[in-house]
Amino acid sequence: MPGRSARWRTAAAWTGVAAWGTWALVRFAGGDRLPGVGALTAPALALTPYAAAAAPLPVLAALLLRRRRAALAGVLVAGTLAAAVLPRAFGGGEPPARGPVFRVLTANLMFGEADPARLIDLVRRTGADVLSLQELPPEAVARYERAGLTALLPNKVVDARWGAAGSGLYSRHPLRALPPLARTQMAMPSAELTLPGGRRVEITAVHPVPPISAESLHDWKRDLGELPAAHPADMAAGAAATAAPVRILAGDFNATLDHATLRRVIGRGYADAADRAGAGLVPTWGLADPRPPLTIDHVLADRRCAVRAVSVHDLPGSDHRAVFAELRLP
Repeated sequence: MPGRSARWRTAAAWTGVAAWGTWALVRFAGGDRLPGVGALTAPALALTPYAAAAAPLPVLAALLLRRRRAALAGVLVAGTLAAAVLPRAFGGGEPPARGPVFRVLTANLMFGEADPARLIDLVRRTGADVLSLQELPPEAVARYERAGLTALLPNKVVDARWGAAGSGLYSRHPLRALPPLARTQMAMPSAELTLPGGRRVEITAVHPVPPISAESLHDWKRDLGELPAAHPADMAAGAAATAAPVRILAGDFNATLDHATLRRVIGRGYADAADRAGAGLVPTWGLADPRPPLTIDHVLADRRCAVRAVSVHDLPGSDHRAVFAELRLP
């Protein structure tokens, strides 16, 4: 009987370590991109911050069961998950950007049901230069504009569609519509604007479908893969770099920084503004639901931009919160 009890304690201790260790392995292996399992791992990976927070549990269990090796392995797993998650709460260094200040606000309107007065108030209080809207149906466009949206941001490039598929961009500065991204499931309009002084900015309203099935996972990866790089990889510094437009992606990515698909987009010359500002763990979706809230709305800016401020704001009528980023352009 003592031998059986010892074996049970050993199995129980290592089972907990193995569960969290598997999570860490899938996260660092880019589980949402692994063939055959992505439809299962993509939704789960969004919960990685919660898995990291709970990672001390198997360590504690192993200690209570007096299994030192399992406890040490659990500490290693917990440290690995912490290394993936905790930097988002502390931010990072900023490049020496000396260009104009540019303010971006993004909001998912939940089928156009978000409160117009609150949205207009956010635009006014943040001084947003450009607003990226997702889930913008045709009937909601007039409602927001009647509430005063175009009085503050008179220029627009809108692709309004039924249900959740529509998106739009509103700006203080004249907008020139850019060719739409090819083959995206949802509307993801892009536009170029020129700031006083001549600095050009290209911005895309981002909204891929959520990766909650095998079919939608394929569409999600394709849509995010269509997003442009921040700047040509071979672009030299100097006058040519200054003349090139600064690219910004803003919207509901239906992805967290624990998804390899999003990290691949960021790797094409972007920085996540909230991550840079130490606000990368502030949730933007699901706060009113029984499910754990997630950080799936982002402002991705050319990594040469400096992030001056990031804030997240409640938006009554929507299941998302609005994200604001103040940038200094290169």
